[in-house]
Amino acid sequence: MSNFTKPNKHQVGDIRPSQLLLTYGVGALVDLPHISTLIMGLDSWNVNKSSEIIEERLLSAVQTVLGQQVKHLYAPPADDSSDSPTSLIGVPVVAFPRWMVCPACRMLAPVDSGLFKLRTTAYRPDRTHYIHHNCPKPFRIPALPSRFMIACEHGHLDDFPWEHFVHRGKPCKSHLQMLEQGVSGEPSAVLIRCTVCNDQHSMSEAFSSEEDQNYRPLCTARSPHLRKTASTCPAVQARTTLLSASNTWFPLTYTLLSLPEAVDILGQLVETHWEFLREAASVEEVAVYCKLAKLKQIFNGYSAAEVWQKIEEKQSHVMQQVKPGDLKLPEWTVLSHPQNAPRTDDFHIAQASIPPEYNASIEQVVLVERLREVQALTGFTRIESLRDYAEEEKLPEDHIMPLANKGPYWVPAAEVRGEGIFIQFREQAIQSWLQQRAVQQHDQRFFEAHRSWRQSRHLENPEANYPELRYVLLHTFAHALMRQLSLECGYAAASIRERIYAQSPSKEGGPMAGILLYTAASDSEGTLGGLVSLGHELGYHIAGALEAMEYCASDPLCAEHISLQDNTLHGASCHACLFAPETSCERGNRYLDRSVLIGTVERENLAFFREIIG
Repeated sequence: MSNFTKPNKHQVGDIRPSQLLLTYGVGALVDLPHISTLIMGLDSWNVNKSSEIIEERLLSAVQTVLGQQVKHLYAPPADDSSDSPTSLIGVPVVAFPRWMVCPACRMLAPVDSGLFKLRTTAYRPDRTHYIHHNCPKPFRIPALPSRFMIACEHGHLDDFPWEHFVHRGKPCKSHLQMLEQGVSGEPSAVLIRCTVCNDQHSMSEAFSSEEDQNYRPLCTARSPHLRKTASTCPAVQARTTLLSASNTWFPLTYTLLSLPEAVDILGQLVETHWEFLREAASVEEVAVYCKLAKLKQIFNGYSAAEVWQKIEEKQSHVMQQVKPGDLKLPEWTVLSHPQNAPRTDDFHIAQASIPPEYNASIEQVVLVERLREVQALTGFTRIESLRDYAEEEKLPEDHIMPLANKGPYWVPAAEVRGEGIFIQFREQAIQSWLQQRAVQQHDQRFFEAHRSWRQSRHLENPEANYPELRYVLLHTFAHALMRQLSLECGYAAASIRERIYAQSPSKEGGPMAGILLYTAASDSEGTLGGLVSLGHELGYHIAGALEAMEYCASDPLCAEHISLQDNTLHGASCHACLFAPETSCERGNRYLDRSVLIGTVERENLAFFREIIG
């Protein structure tokens, strides 16, 4: 667990370290029972109690994005051995929004007005709250954060301009109240009133459509997680948003599977203890390192010259620059050649038999008995997610909010372990399917939908980075099999993830056609063995997955759906048949179409598995 600490060192809660990358990272809002907090930038973090995560490939990819000054991947600071409420180990946060509402008298005022006091309870950080200490009402109720803020697509965030909203620029020694009519909580039922001049406005004025909006707040260009305000903002106007809105924070992360590079025992030992050996600059220094208590027993029997040779080999790999779009290629190389893959504490793979009925389509099945996944956070956006961009594209830097005021020398990371099943398709079967006339026409329709979808989002070069129908086939198969396996293996649907390896022969590195379905959890749930055990009966589960794709509860509407009809990026697919949880899908449930797997009530001539189903 990682604790939340405020600048005055009050512990206010805790979350899992992995959530600090995907849900509550730097710049994100954490809605606690009685207060709302904002995760501060890396400048405010103390990483003295953080453990370093060694993954050179991921670090190199992060350096291509943030700069060569990034030297470390650190896990969020945590102190599991201490239960003291006064422990200073944790992630720094501040109260945000800064404006609070007293539930008793309905007073609306900022925290720094002196009208609110923080109350803490020893050993119960979840009870931390503010109170309106001079409330005219006889009872004291914990004050609540105002649930309205302003944000813009350039990443800025600030409190809603309450006084300007009520008075529209007129001078007034205002005393504001937030009144609610009814229990719906909708903006139209929330009234902001000044008790001095009696001006009042409904919050619905700030949430009207673009054409009818009565009040449009200006962006203050504020970045509260960095404690700074820019001079101007290109967006000029901000958007009114709610505290619980999902569009206030979108993480930018990079993910890879940790793969062993060395095939011999000594090389693997050097990789395992690279944290201690990476600074070695000569064979003499290696001799000193090998005498350390932590390494003496490990490298007993090996000379310093032998260890230094392996360190030089490792350093040559580290010096190679890795781009984010190239992270999957080494994984494909190892997974598609399991007979040559080394075995380490974090990586076990073994070949399994191919289901006889799918021998013409599937080249091999590999059981990943143990794997390690590492993720790193490089920035975040607000209002608009940049997941619309492909991995190899250059992201618009003016929309990305940095994690620190200056180029960080480290970024937050998290590692989890799990298990999985890798399925490699036969390239000849893929090529034969792609050459069919009906499939080529369907590929063209998907390309037109891809171009139209990117144009509607004003993405540069709308025709670029089309993943082709090969990806649609593999992605759809992965979703269908994930749904089937989740019913059998005991894992929740959100606990199974996909990793698609799809690349045409014309691209660098050669063709790729495979999927990896795996679990990755910070606790024992990710390594229970339930997923690997199903790999021995894969034919049964593939048959069940394909059979479930023939019909959908939303047919015939689902089967008839075409992407160009409503500017989406999926064909015959919906929540009832193919869509997966957000944590499971690498493309946000786009590029899916069950008609490329088997025949549906609308299309019969696209099915890759037509002969098997028939």
